[in-house]
Amino acid sequence: LSPDCSFTCHYRCRALVRLDCSGPPSASDGDDDTEQALEKDTNVDEPSEWDKAELDQAQVEQRIKEYNSQINSNLFMSLNKDGSYTGFIKVHLKLVRPVSVPATKRVPSLQAGRSGLRTQGVKRRMSFYLPKGTVKHLHILSHTRASEVIDALLRKFTVIDNPRKFALFERSEKDEQVYLRKLADEEQPLRLRLLAGPNEKVLSFVLKENETGEVNWDAFTLPELHNFLRILQREEEEHVRRLRHRYARCRQKMQEAL
Repeated sequence: LSPDCSFTCHYRCRALVRLDCSGPPSASDGDDDTEQALEKDTNVDEPSEWDKAELDQAQVEQRIKEYNSQINSNLFMSLNKDGSYTGFIKVHLKLVRPVSVPATKRVPSLQAGRSGLRTQGVKRRMSFYLPKGTVKHLHILSHTRASEVIDALLRKFTVIDNPRKFALFERSEKDEQVYLRKLADEEQPLRLRLLAGPNEKVLSFVLKENETGEVNWDAFTLPELHNFLRILQREEEEHVRRLRHRYARCRQKMQEAL
């Protein structure tokens, strides 16, 4: 159990876990709390306004020219001869759970060869939290799907967790409200980027955990269930702390206005 972030793991896995704990959350975390309070998840089956648009070849070429004229970097989109196009998307990684990466350790083998004991690789995994505010640019094709973007991101960070544990979200800001929509596996992020334009407030992409319904708790042992209960208690206490902090800020603003 880490004293700073309250991370709990099995005692045999303790030596394999690496944490980047920086102490208790500071008051500056309030901005994230405010954004979480403003976020509204929408249904994945509800297509966004960008996904409804249909463009012909001439319109795609014109959109690309307009897009390239609006960006202040060299992350341009390029039209290919076959009618497809390539470009960059920026993905914000907002993961609240640790991810696993491979950690191979050489250990002696029990089988002795002619030259003595041989060594063999033992596959182990090391878990850690991605730093807050992690952003990754990807160069993709117009027909690259959301599921393929997730796979590419996991390969970039050598994450060995199941890709189905993650989901790509479309984030937009409108009327001082933040909206999130989970992209379907077949949706094309670069096409959405082209239709929405380069403005990050209009459209941005976020990688988050994929919440996949109910958990079969009967499949866990008693020690695991007790451990889950302790984790849930700490998460509840942290959630209450954030709520109190947010309301305290609102109360302070009201008092200053009075």
